[in-house]
Amino acid sequence: MKVVVFGSNGLVGSSLINNLNDSSKVTEIIPSTRETVNLFSLEETKVFINKTKPNLLINAAAKVGGIMANNSYRTQFILDNLKINVNILESIIDFPEIKLINLGSSCIYPLGAENPIKENYLMTGRLEPTNSPYAMAKLTAIEMGDALSKQYGHSIVNLMPTNLYGPNDNFSEKNSHVIPGLIHRMHQAREKNEEKFIVWGTGKPMREFLFVDDLAKAINFIIDNEINDGILNVGSGDEVSIEDLVLQVAKIIKFEGEIIYDENFPDGNPRKLLDSSKLKNYGWSPGMSLGEGLKITNTWYVNNILS
Repeated sequence: MKVVVFGSNGLVGSSLINNLNDSSKVTEIIPSTRETVNLFSLEETKVFINKTKPNLLINAAAKVGGIMANNSYRTQFILDNLKINVNILESIIDFPEIKLINLGSSCIYPLGAENPIKENYLMTGRLEPTNSPYAMAKLTAIEMGDALSKQYGHSIVNLMPTNLYGPNDNFSEKNSHVIPGLIHRMHQAREKNEEKFIVWGTGKPMREFLFVDDLAKAINFIIDNEINDGILNVGSGDEVSIEDLVLQVAKIIKFEGEIIYDENFPDGNPRKLLDSSKLKNYGWSPGMSLGEGLKITNTWYVNNILS
């Protein structure tokens, strides 16, 4: 099986490149970055797919960010992600033999959805306001994929991972997700001997986190077992409050200052735990604990960003 990975330099894509060799069915991996093909161009996307002729496309390309970035750059988040998803899906209309694994996000589910969140809760309520543009782009990709499947016979699996973290993440002060953002800012605070560390929000929301290699292994599992469910949640099943997460990160980094919660920043969804029983019933299970995953991520950051 020849596999193209769009977004191969990102958090998920780089993990896939490292882990797809463990698949019993993948014989060739073709990484694709912004330099390889401009996914904002329908023509370039079509030419690339025609040229490579993959058996499977994995769409890990996206404009992503944390709550601050999602809320600040709303137009860019919906436009960029719509362009990527629409161009990939339109490019494979004439190739129903190409299977697509599309990476979505748990933010597609309604704000008030009952936890744990099942796949069939999709589009049953309004979205969480801070990241609704990003969520709408992801929802559009799911609806387009469903249309292609029903009209042209494509096999498309949409994976909805929970909050991901790990090596090769975007470690920045304002635009990253919660874990890389905490690691980056707390290292800066420790190096400057700051006595206080500000956390955005109340610290009360509950979150589920999944180490990125566990997602890559889930994709391997789906490929090897020829699973064709339209939508599958992928989560660890474990919850932690933001407050507890901050304390774990502080212990790893050895930051001993006072932690202060700034309630002027939004919390986002108060709780977001996925029901991943469909995928787990097939036989997949995550392997990395949050504590160990945080240590690995911090070590990667120290060796690759700080050094």
